[in-house]
Amino acid sequence: MYGVLLPIDADESWATAQVATAANLPNAAADVVVYLLHVYDDPEWAEASSPTETKAGEEAQAFLEAAGVTVTELSRYGTPAEGILNAAEEVNADLILMGGRKRSPLGSALFGSVSQQVTLDADRPVVVTGDREEEGLPSHRCENCGEEFYTQPDLDIPTCRVCGGTNVEQVDLQERVGAA
Repeated sequence: MYGVLLPIDADESWATAQVATAANLPNAAADVVVYLLHVYDDPEWAEASSPTETKAGEEAQAFLEAAGVTVTELSRYGTPAEGILNAAEEVNADLILMGGRKRSPLGSALFGSVSQQVTLDADRPVVVTGDREEEGLPSHRCENCGEEFYTQPDLDIPTCRVCGGTNVEQVDLQERVGAA
């Protein structure tokens, strides 16, 4: 089995890109196990919680399992980068599959980045996927006419700009990943 460590936080667009990449690995359903990880800053939460308690984690697990990929949940305590690197070593992951936002070189230098720290400190391959909104996937769809909207997933859209319908729904993670 090929072990993929997939650390998630609450960002659904990052999780969308991460699970799409994992599910599209060669022979993913037969040969890949995904370790779905969330690193908590509170040791009690880490002990009592799982990554699927976030919406991003719940949807990531559902999509991966629907794609036939084996999923194992992990919760760790500490700083995100430290928790990710320690978990990768514990499960002997073949790959760390990170989500992340694009930053300018100056932004990375000033604010740092978990993805950057993991990439620099890991002793195994790291892939950073970015987020799906940047790739032009719709966040909402009108159920009446099919018009798609490309905006923030958590934005409420009261009416469709084409048909005036009020049934504009957020596109769920599996639909966005399936469109990729």
